[in-house]
Amino acid sequence: MKNFALIGAAGYIAPRHMQAIKDTGNRLAAVADPADSVGILDKYFLDVRYFPEIERFDRHLEKLRNGPDDTRIHYVSICSPNYLHDAHVRLALRSGCAAICEKPLVINPWNLDQLSQVESETGGKVYSIMQLRLLPSLLQLKASLEKARMETPGLTRKKVSLSYITGRGPWYQLSWKGREERSGGLVTNIGIHFFDMLIWLFGEVKQVRVTQRTLLTVKGELELAHADVDWHLSVDFASLPFEALPGQTTTFRSITVDGEEIEFSNGFTSLHTQSYKEILNGNGFGIEHARPAIELVHNIRKANVASR
Repeated sequence: MKNFALIGAAGYIAPRHMQAIKDTGNRLAAVADPADSVGILDKYFLDVRYFPEIERFDRHLEKLRNGPDDTRIHYVSICSPNYLHDAHVRLALRSGCAAICEKPLVINPWNLDQLSQVESETGGKVYSIMQLRLLPSLLQLKASLEKARMETPGLTRKKVSLSYITGRGPWYQLSWKGREERSGGLVTNIGIHFFDMLIWLFGEVKQVRVTQRTLLTVKGELELAHADVDWHLSVDFASLPFEALPGQTTTFRSITVDGEEIEFSNGFTSLHTQSYKEILNGNGFGIEHARPAIELVHNIRKANVASR
């Protein structure tokens, strides 16, 4: 059994990490979050040390580091706001722990180089949650695409359309998620998984074009090695293809390849446990796996909106 700590325990995504730690038969020993609304902990574990100050949390990790192996922290899961990820990864590595970080691993590509350096200095390991690469329907699609490329090279370029709309109320723009310098903006905060998926399936980025950019919606086109992609990301309820009602789903995901819909919604929210299993088996996704999508979303943020 491994001991875990978690930074950002009051956040939206933290319960999926708590569930994954529990499902894999491990122990959550300590958490940190400046917000004290962390009662969700009791649903998963009954004896977790809570630290509202990151400095005291850091001190606790260091104390355990110098103790017996059965009490020290082996992994730190990071669910803090995006702009703090790299700092918290460094804290984990320098405390003698491996780091498991939610998306995006960092906001800006150059921070990846800094993390690689700390990885080398400490001998630790950084893992990025990239759960769409584990979705069975997408693994099947990837296998069929690669088979077709081998059998008919040069004749397998695809036309892809991706839409991800997840309605958010006025609170979104007033939170850290609505501030580009803290979240990386829409393309990073809600789009990073999907851009990683596209690169993973269809190859390296050749060209980027942004056709619309507002506070609530971003649209564009990508030329990848094996596909031309139209993409649409939005947190605008009005963009949903159905009426948004309180208490019902306000999320729409769709990807078509040459006009054929690919199912990738079922199981989307339950892949963290599988991600943890892969990490614990030494097969997780590291810094270089995360790099292409982080570079892409950075370039999208910096791109001018193309005129029609």
